[in-house]
Amino acid sequence: MTEGKEEVVKGLENAGIEGELAEFITEDFMPVKFTVDLEEQLEDAYADDILTILGREVEGEIKPGDIALKVNKSELPENIKGELKRKLGVVREKLSQDTLDEIVAKVVASYVAAKIEPREAVGIVAAQSIGEPGTQMTMRTFHYAGVGAIYITLGLPRIIEIVDARKKLSTPTMTIKLLEEYASERNKAEELAMRIQEAHISDIGRVETSAEDMSVWLALNERDLEKRYITREEVVEKIKGLSTETLIEEMDGGQLRIYNGSTTFQERSKFEKTIATTLVKGIEGIKQVLTRKGLGEEYVLYTVGSELKKLKNQKIEGVDFQRTTTNNIAEIAEVLGIEAARNAIIEEMISTLNEQGLDVDPRHITLIADAMTMDGEVKQIGRHGIAGEKASVLSRAAFEVTVDNLLEAAIHGETDELKGVTENVIVGQPIKLGTGAVDLVARK
Repeated sequence: MTEGKEEVVKGLENAGIEGELAEFITEDFMPVKFTVDLEEQLEDAYADDILTILGREVEGEIKPGDIALKVNKSELPENIKGELKRKLGVVREKLSQDTLDEIVAKVVASYVAAKIEPREAVGIVAAQSIGEPGTQMTMRTFHYAGVGAIYITLGLPRIIEIVDARKKLSTPTMTIKLLEEYASERNKAEELAMRIQEAHISDIGRVETSAEDMSVWLALNERDLEKRYITREEVVEKIKGLSTETLIEEMDGGQLRIYNGSTTFQERSKFEKTIATTLVKGIEGIKQVLTRKGLGEEYVLYTVGSELKKLKNQKIEGVDFQRTTTNNIAEIAEVLGIEAARNAIIEEMISTLNEQGLDVDPRHITLIADAMTMDGEVKQIGRHGIAGEKASVLSRAAFEVTVDNLLEAAIHGETDELKGVTENVIVGQPIKLGTGAVDLVARK
């Protein structure tokens, strides 16, 4: 430690700093930094100056400090700067100063070229860019990729579900990722699937009513009990939990006689239905769970039905909730927040378009996702959402329910400022975007 400190002081004095000042600087300099590997020192943006002082500069080599300095001086956004520095750092040893300058210049040029022109009508372009491929999309429901017996909505119906922000989907599904041994052992994965899949008493046995003794009889299927990892004791406990007056008697042949004091046919029928629909195991709403191998040779669970909130709250052992996904965007917004919902809209729309072989610039889709989520909740693109909340009367009337919108605006004395695209097209004047955003004045 002392030798390192003396070395730093000597280096500072050689650089022209007076002895007392050099001593003062090294008090907070932490000489221990110089005991680490040279490559670790180079990770610091200021390491170049330190290495020069110590006489250990590597001649003719591009250092992380050079890359950071060059990239930071550019006019790129911070996230692009960070990504560029990481990627250049990987190939640092193969770079020269000229190559570094050229790469940064090309990235800056590409970024500038990708920016839209001022006053560009981005909403119209985004609508056209998704609307035109939408005419080529098929109306179909397909098997979930690589999974039999599970269907998901694809094509145009799926796009409509997304932009309408529907809370009840035609084919809700979750992809549940697993942890450690559950992901590698099929038996454990299947057992976990049965713990998640809903199992009512009617799924594991036959429920009948008896007019003779005014009771309900339950004959459990031993094979179904074993398949779903349910014991008879669990079933009995669930039935007893229905009411304090419920009496259960095990009869010959393993049948259960259940009595709750019903005296009329209607009461007995209602009690029979209650028993049949009683949930014994699993999550209500998850009708089926299939186990299949996903990417990376790990087992993944695919569900019919989506209950993300219940899955999170139950904290089932073996479920990797951080990697679990659902196609229900409303659930994602409720459980994980609006930013997660925004990302889900983008990913779902891109995957649906890609499945159809349609190539749409992600920026158009991002714009739609931003518009749907900018107020902190997922809103549909329709009269009950974005279109119905526009400030322009004519724009609202042009979308749907024309008479109602005009009548409502007249009653309240609303004024249309004619600032948007639709309303200016209606009245026959140039829109305030593109070339219409510029006024030319000619001298007399």
